Amino acid sequence: MPVVKKIYNACKESFKPNVPVSEEAIEKVLAVLDELKPANVGLEQEAQMVLKGKASANGNSKKGRNGSGQYPPLIKYLHIHECESFSIGIFCMPPSSIIPLHNHPGMTVLSKLLYGSLHVKSYDWIDLPEPADPTQARPAKLVRDCEMTAPCGTTVLFPTRGGNMHCFKAITACAIFDILTPPYSSEDGRHCSYFRKSARRDLPDGIDQLEEVDPNEVVWLEEIQPPENFMVVRGEYKGPLVKKV
Repeated sequence: MPVVKKIYNACKESFKPNVPVSEEAIEKVLAVLDELKPANVGLEQEAQMVLKGKASANGNSKKGRNGSGQYPPLIKYLHIHECESFSIGIFCMPPSSIIPLHNHPGMTVLSKLLYGSLHVKSYDWIDLPEPADPTQARPAKLVRDCEMTAPCGTTVLFPTRGGNMHCFKAITACAIFDILTPPYSSEDGRHCSYFRKSARRDLPDGIDQLEEVDPNEVVWLEEIQPPENFMVVRGEYKGPLVKKV
């Protein structure tokens, strides 16, 4: 059985609509994800090009909407499956391309770097006694700020921990295999929002009482409109189908 089909089956058994994701369910899917290689999803040639140092942006950029600037190299999304419980897909990123800081509200995300290298930075909101005003900057704590190179382990982020807000910058051409449970759904309140660092530098009241928060890693994030130069285009998935059409 193709590895990607095994992953689909594990997700189907483990992730159910409106049911909290258990650690056992995560471990079940992670065990199969460990087997995943670029060749299992039709990306062996792309991975080999990165290993040989031949992958480049190939001029894959466009003029900005105002005609003056340029879009970064285009990112491709290879759709594999989506249902009410989970979605599976692959982001193929050319060198220097960026997926800006965004969130996954109420979602658990499993991400596996298939090939290449990237820089990832992620944050979680800091829980404070007073309710947050969504129109104002909110304090967040840095969770991850590092480079990753395939092969490496799968990262998991949860609704309130693990770096639910993250951004990527491709160092080389790279591909990220993503499982989202549940998937984005504006109707169900799971809308993708984008953020940037605010100019605020003060520390929120009560921060000294939170043992797990390092004051040096606190930033203020404010919601922004989707960056106008961020584009993702649909690519052709060439790997095995996980479900009969």
